[in-house]
Formats: sequence, C-alpha cells, structure tokens
Amino acid sequence: MVGTANNARIRQAFSVVNGIQDLGLSSNPASNAGSECGTIEFTREDVEALLSEKMRYKNKFNYKERCENMMDYIKRLRLCIKWFQELEGDYAFEHERLRNALELSEQKCAEMELALRNKEEELNLIIVELRKSFASLQEKLAKEESDKLAALDSLAREKETRLNMERSHASLSEDLGKAQEELQSANQRIASINDMYKLLQEYNSSLQHYNTKLQKDIDAAHESIKRGEKEKSAIVENLSTLRGQYKSLQEQLSTYKASQDEAMRQKDALVHEVASMRVELQQVRDDRDHQLSQVQALTAEVIKHKELAVSSEDLEARCASQSNQIRSLSDQLAAAEEKLEVSDLSALETKTEFEGQKKLINELRNHLEDAEYKLIEGEKLRKRLHNTILELKGNIRVFCRVRPLLPDDSSGSEGKLISYPTTTEALGRGIDIMQNGQKHSFSFDRVFMPDESQEDVFVEISQLVQSALDGYKVCIFAYGQTGSGKTYTMMGKPGHPDLKGLIPRSLEQIFQTRQSLLSQGWKYEMQVSMLEIYNETIRDLLSTNRDASRLENACNGKQYAIKHDASGNTHVTDLTVVDVCSTKEVSYLLDRAAHSRSVGKTQMNEQSSRSHFVFTLRISGLNESTEQQVQGILNLIDLAGSERLSKSGSTGDRLKETQAINKSLSSLSDVIFALAKKEKKEDHVPFRNSKLTYLLQPCLGGDSKTLMFVNISPEASSVGESLCSLRFAARVNACEIGTPRRQTSMRSSESRLSLG
Repeated sequence: MVGTANNARIRQAFSVVNGIQDLGLSSNPASNAGSECGTIEFTREDVEALLSEKMRYKNKFNYKERCENMMDYIKRLRLCIKWFQELEGDYAFEHERLRNALELSEQKCAEMELALRNKEEELNLIIVELRKSFASLQEKLAKEESDKLAALDSLAREKETRLNMERSHASLSEDLGKAQEELQSANQRIASINDMYKLLQEYNSSLQHYNTKLQKDIDAAHESIKRGEKEKSAIVENLSTLRGQYKSLQEQLSTYKASQDEAMRQKDALVHEVASMRVELQQVRDDRDHQLSQVQALTAEVIKHKELAVSSEDLEARCASQSNQIRSLSDQLAAAEEKLEVSDLSALETKTEFEGQKKLINELRNHLEDAEYKLIEGEKLRKRLHNTILELKGNIRVFCRVRPLLPDDSSGSEGKLISYPTTTEALGRGIDIMQNGQKHSFSFDRVFMPDESQEDVFVEISQLVQSALDGYKVCIFAYGQTGSGKTYTMMGKPGHPDLKGLIPRSLEQIFQTRQSLLSQGWKYEMQVSMLEIYNETIRDLLSTNRDASRLENACNGKQYAIKHDASGNTHVTDLTVVDVCSTKEVSYLLDRAAHSRSVGKTQMNEQSSRSHFVFTLRISGLNESTEQQVQGILNLIDLAGSERLSKSGSTGDRLKETQAINKSLSSLSDVIFALAKKEKKEDHVPFRNSKLTYLLQPCLGGDSKTLMFVNISPEASSVGESLCSLRFAARVNACEIGTPRRQTSMRSSESRLSLG
C-alpha cells in the first residue's frame, strides 16, 4: 500500500478530486510534510484494494479480533481521507496561484498588443523601403540572368568534356574489373592450394620433407640477411671513409682556391707593371727620335761649323747612353712578358685542377647518396624479409618496451640492471638484464628503450594495423607486471595528444586510410565493442546501465557467453555493439569504457588495472565497382598486470582480484607451453581453462596476425618479475600459430561482430 523509492516501477498516483483523472504525485505540491501521512502516498490500486477489502476472521465469534481489525481498517481509511483532504487543499492553493498567474498573463498580453501595434507601423515603413530595394534588385536580377545564360553556355561545354572523361573512366573501370577478377581467381587458386596443403599435412613423411625444405629456405633467408648486414656494415665503413676523403678534398679545394686568388693578384700586378713599362718605352722612343733629329741637325751644323766639334762629341755620348737605356728597357719588357706567360699558364693549370677536383667531389657526392639510398633500401629489405620469414613460420611477433624511471623509483638502477647490445645484428632487437651478477640476454623483433616516444612505437606497428583494413585478423596485446606501463602503451595519457597510445593512434590511421580509399571505390562500415574480464566474469563496458552491468551475473541478468562458429570467428552473446563513423565517436566510447573499467590502488601501482580490457573493431569493406568484400578484425587488448602478494599487499577484494588475474595469466602461460609442444604431437591446448584464453583462441591458435608487447619495469626491486616476463615473451616468440589468411568474399549480408 505504501509507495517507496525502491520500487522497480514508477507508480502513478490516484486522484479523482475536482474531476482530474490520473494526476502524477510528482506534480503535487509538497504540503504534507510534517503530517501523519507525510511520507504516505495512495495509488488507484491501493484505494480500490482498501475499499474492496473484506474482513476475514479465524473465528467469527472472536469480537476482540474483529474490533481490532475494524479499528485498523478505520485508521487506514482515515489516513486515506486525510491524504485526500491535504491533496484537495494543495489543489485549491494551486488553483488560486494559477488564477493570479492568469491575471498577470492577461495584463502582459495587453501590453504586448500595444507593442505589436507600434511594431506594425514600423514594419509598414520597412516594407515601403523593401519595395524600393526590391525594384533595384529586380534590375540587378535581370543583369544576373544574362550572366547566368552565359554561364549556362560554358556549363554545357564543361558537361560535354565531363561526359568524355566519364566514358574514359568507364573504360578504365572495365579494365580494373578484369584485373580484379584475375586477382580474385588467383586468390581462389591460392585458397585451393592452401586446402591441399592442409590435406598433405596428414602424411607424416611429406610433412617432414616440407619442414626440411622450409628450414633450408629459412636458413637461406637468414644467410641473405647476414650478407645484407655485412654489406650494410661495409657500406657504413665506406661511407665514413668517403666522408673523410670528402673533407680532405674540401680542404685541398680551399687551399687551391687561395693559391689561385694569389696568382690572379700577381697576374694583375704584372699586367699593370708591363703597361707602365710600355708607356715609359714609348716615351724613351719618342725621346730617341727627337734626339736623332737633333743629332742630324747638329751633324749638319758640325759640317758647317767645325768649332762646335766638342759639343757634337757630347751629343754622341748622350745618344749612346740613351741607346743603352732603350736596350735595358727592352730586356725588362721581354722578361715581364715571359713572367706574364708563366702566370697565365699556372692560372690555367690551377683552373684545370680545380675543375677536376670539383668533378671528383660531385662524383663522391653521388656515390655518397647512392650508398645512403642502398643503406635505406637494405634496411627496408631486411624488415620485409624478416616479416616474410615470420609469416612463413606463423610465429607471434614480440616487441619489448622498457618504461622510463619514474620520480618515485630508485634513481640510477636501470643503467646497472638493463643494457642494450650495440652490435649490428642485435641493435634495436636485443636486451640484457642482470640478476645477482649474472647477465641474461634476450632477442625480440623490436626492443624500445625508455627514451623512445609513443610515435616511435606506433610507426613499427602501423603496417600491422593497416592489415585489418585489407581483410586480416589482427591482435595486439600488452603483457607485463603491474606498473610496467601496459595501459600507457595501449591507451596513453588522457589530455595529452602527443602521448596518445596505440589504440587512439590505430583508430586515427584506420579512419584516415578509409577516407583515402573512397576514391578507389571502397566503402567501409565499422563496429566497436569493449569488454573487461573481471574475476573470471565478462562485463560489458558499453552497457547503458553501468551499475546494473556490474551486478548482472550476480542477479541472474545477462549471461555473457563466448561462442565459436564453424568459420573460426568468435562472438560474445548479448554484448553491446556500436556502429562508428569517426574517431570522435570512438574516443567518446573509449572515455566511457575507461570510466567503467575496474581499477584499484595497490602498494605497487596507484592506478592498477584490475581486469583484462578487450577492444574490438570489426571492419567490413565493399568495393562497389568489383563487388569484392573484405572482413577485417582488430583486437587491442590491455591485460591486467601480474603481481606478487608480498609486494602488492592486497587484501579483501584486491586479494580476490589478484588471485583471479594470476590464475588467468597462468592459464595463458599453459596455452603458450602447449602451443610450443604441439610440434611434438601433443594435440590438446587448454584454451578453455580461463575466459581470457578462450577469448584469445583465434589469436593464439588460428590464422591471425598477432603481436605481443612485453612491458618491463627498470626498477631493481622488479628485476625478478621482469626476467620472468622476458622469458615468457621468448617462449611466445617461438610459438607457431599458422599462416595469416585474408578474409575476402563477394557481397553478402551483414554478419555479427566477432572477436575473430
């Protein structure tokens, strides 16, 4: 009879006062506070039940019991009547308030009518002005119509050219369709070859022969990689020697330039000196001619005047001295001309040598550019061959990432415990860790040092993420002890765009690539789901009722079950699936899931993830011109961190969480061991031992492209856990799970979201 806040349904209040039917109690004024029935509300069902209630007695002659029941019934009737009286008083008060509001509204209406009349007069004036402007606009419209006709003529011409382009595009589309049909037939032949390969695996002798042949190919590929590494080292050495030669040649060139400048200065000085000497020689010649004329005149005078013989001898002596001066000046001129010729020859030789050195420098530069290009191409070839070998072997790729030291960590410990080899073969792929004075060496597909950024990490996996758009199943998961940086690697740091993790960056790349593929006729549809495995229980992180989703299994609500179909796909029943069209929508869903995820504080980590987080993006692509359809799946998983109870200090709920986490990770380790022993004919793999391994079954034992990040901490107190993580990662890297297969088909009906 009494309505409470814990009722599962919204109860409608019962009222028949003043002819009003079914008024909600939520709209009644709260004037019953402090009365006897201040917290009691009556519904239609309550009143009808009260009126139709019949008195039942165990003994009809027991008048005391009948009186007590009647008094209780009368008391309830009084409460109901009092509640109706209070409700009627509230309605009378509300009626008075509404009447006052109506009078106030009528007064405001009158004022608004007066304002409307004034506004009408203003609008009439505005209409007159608008009519004038309309006339001018009509004139402009006539001009624009003429311009429009001219534009229509040009548009018709453009349409003709566009039709021609469309015809050429149609022919090109037909050629593209034929090429894609040939590609599809080739893919079908490849699929049939793969089926034949599966049949041939039944025969033990052919399998051994095939494995032997494959091992030889792998050895040959390793030899080619080693030769490439040797060539790379030789090229690097030649590059360093060429750079030294280049520097020495530049120094020689600078000295040659300085000597050439000095020779040019000397040449200019000699030319100037020769010019001045030529001027002096000309003056001497003029003096000589003048003196000769004087000598001839004096000789004539000597004949005529013998008394002037003494002065004639003096003139002859002067003439002889001047002739000697002329000879000396001629010798100096010849010597200056010889010096000039020698300087011209030396300048020509210097110029020729300079041209030769310049040509040699250009050749060295070209050789240096070729060497750098070969070095880059060799590195690309090495990565491509390495990826091809991994795909042929079907191994799980493993990347190792060492987080930097935090302010709370003991400083200087990382340099003593963890080191990175600098040899050509192990550079960027090797890591050494010290424990009790003993060094343990590991080698993975890639090792990221603490100073490498989130962008550097994503560059290495960008091509793997691209494979999901091409129709492959892709799985990337982070493994490591608590506090080693798994969630930072996968999700990043909120509010810092440059520190975004792999999940946001992967989604940005996928949506950007989807936009660029629109020009090729590809259209993609994408669906997102997010779940967590908490204490061996699946929780839907995108459920609209978060509180209810946390108690679903305990209250016999939705039972999330993992199902595998015949085609190797996996889906979770009753899981929320959301269609997404942009990175903004996915970012909103990620924030929503992050707030719903289970986290807690331990002695090892302030914000420790207490569950395994699984993000799934299902990609469905269709090429409308070729009717080709691809189905890709991207699974990004942040595993909860392993921890030791002696260090984490977990108690109560945290203790249960720790035990569940360690149990599921132990099951994952058992699966990896079983996969490693599968080559020795041990067929059973315990995927069903935990929900985590059963969910990851397609990624660990199917045709998926799988990558594991092993995150380790550089702290000295965590060296034992780091060593265990590295050993586990080495075993994962040695497991063979099968060759990835692209999922393509013709256009088909939309299928359900699966984990692949």
